Amino acid sequence: MSEILFDEIPSLDLADFTSGDAARKAQFVQKLGEAYQNIGFIALRNHGLSDELTQKLYAATKDFFALPDEVKQKYENPELAGQRGYVGKGKEKAKGFNTGDLKEFFHVGQELSDIPDSDPIKEEYPENIFPEEVPAFKEATLEAYRKLEAAGKQVLRAIAIHLGLQEDYFDEKVKYGNSILRPIHYFPIENPDSVPADAVRAAEHGDINLITLLMGASADGLQVLRRDGQWIPITALPEQVVVNVGDMLARLTNNKLKSTIHRVVNPPRELMHTSRFSIPFFMHPRSEMDLTCLESCIDEQNPKAYPDATAGEYLNERLVELGLKKA
Repeated sequence: MSEILFDEIPSLDLADFTSGDAARKAQFVQKLGEAYQNIGFIALRNHGLSDELTQKLYAATKDFFALPDEVKQKYENPELAGQRGYVGKGKEKAKGFNTGDLKEFFHVGQELSDIPDSDPIKEEYPENIFPEEVPAFKEATLEAYRKLEAAGKQVLRAIAIHLGLQEDYFDEKVKYGNSILRPIHYFPIENPDSVPADAVRAAEHGDINLITLLMGASADGLQVLRRDGQWIPITALPEQVVVNVGDMLARLTNNKLKSTIHRVVNPPRELMHTSRFSIPFFMHPRSEMDLTCLESCIDEQNPKAYPDATAGEYLNERLVELGLKKA
């Protein structure tokens, strides 16, 4: 497949994949493969999230982050390594960076009541934590979690076809997977001189997981690093979600699919006092998934680039690098 330098991320329609029309489905898979082998990002419409749910979720998210810091901190449990509940301002830093990002966030994972008792994975996950001050937060986050998880499963099916695997290759691997919905608040900076010179809303990084589904943010700022070294802005229309390849999928495919470095830049100085909200869904597999490079993605030009690891082992390694977990 020839290298393409996209000026903007390709826009695809999930309805083409799920339509039952073989030609539309094949075209979706081809376009998805081209995008993921080149820039690692697409914008996706017909993903199953309604405008009403999106508005409800953003309203509840804003209500939570408007609470005083001491109230939000009630929902922070350091023992969980940031996997559930609130994570305070500046706690997370990108791999290779010493300065914390200018953000705070909240993590919602699998709802334990959705997982059958017969599945041993249930023992691996902590209970979700929800803020009692914002009752709408629980319902809105769990509904969005399930919708985005369902859309993510369809995207993974298209990826499997593109890789020459069985369409259902990922189905059991992501069933009750360790996925996370993360409402983020990039908080206002009233005095820009008060923060470290190298502090940004989100320093350049790759995502850990298989794929990320990102709901449209409340302000500009997301940029992706094209392979010619140029940063290009990512803008999605209100009815789209941005879906990008994570590091786990890059490992599995020996970098055939690109986990592209991206960042959230600070706004102009005169807008530093404004908030930005963003809600990514990080789609993770079950911890036992084998991330060993697929044989079909290894050849003389592309020797095996990664040691063997399970998803759980790799996640643990990255949480330590992010400063969320002690080594």
